[in-house]
Amino acid sequence: MGDQQNLLAEQRRALILDEVRRRGGVRVNELTRRLNVSDMTVRRDLDALARQGVVEKVHGGAVPVAEATTHEPGFEAKSALELSAKEDIARAAARMAARGAAIALAGGTTAFALAQRLVDIPDLTVVTNSVRVAEVFHTSQRTMSASGPQARPGAATVVLTGGVRTPSDTLVGPVADAAIRSLHFDVLFIGVHGISVEAGLSTPNLAEAETNRHFVRSARRVVVLADHTKWGTVGLSSFAGLDEVDVLVTDAGLPPRARAEIAEHLPELVVAGARGNGGDA
Repeated sequence: MGDQQNLLAEQRRALILDEVRRRGGVRVNELTRRLNVSDMTVRRDLDALARQGVVEKVHGGAVPVAEATTHEPGFEAKSALELSAKEDIARAAARMAARGAAIALAGGTTAFALAQRLVDIPDLTVVTNSVRVAEVFHTSQRTMSASGPQARPGAATVVLTGGVRTPSDTLVGPVADAAIRSLHFDVLFIGVHGISVEAGLSTPNLAEAETNRHFVRSARRVVVLADHTKWGTVGLSSFAGLDEVDVLVTDAGLPPRARAEIAEHLPELVVAGARGNGGDA
């Protein structure tokens, strides 16, 4: 019951966000009638969306935040957002990593959630610019035996790019770019600050955008990890167009209208946690 209530809340907030962006603002009393919920429920939803930084509360309602955002929250702040959505996305994306593959994991909290599901896939080679992702694999590489710590059979080989650390614990800049340019990946798993038809994939950090461009160019297959709140958000710098994306993995909070729009521009859309298709659609 708790999971169902959370899912309903996420879907409701996604609909509110879609309405705010489409109309340029909404009023609480309009939303209570449209969604058939209480005034207090709508206000809680607006509070949650405001904490995520996707709407700004005003007297009696909410308006969209300014486009081309430049604010980059820290890793801990982002870790607390959309937890169930990130877990659903990570579960679905993990099925796309094959034994023995060379994969890249760009920084971000959704990639961090995915890393925790990849540690048991044997013989991966993982290239990452995320300090947090590297730590996940590092702590999983050894097992304890009577003679002390032993290397775990099949443990991933991890390559950390180096570079300058961002607020989200991602390494960027010329050192990271040079390392990535010299490599080739079967699959890139990459999170985003924002995704839209017009701006493609974007981030508020200029150096991170450049590093992400190199990740995309070095990958045979690009899998984007983005919960429903990222759709329609535009960061300061775009680093890839939708035509460079092979798969978008999102969550069930994404409204049907957005799903239809995405389906027109991407080869594959995976809606993690959707009912009726074995957990994903």
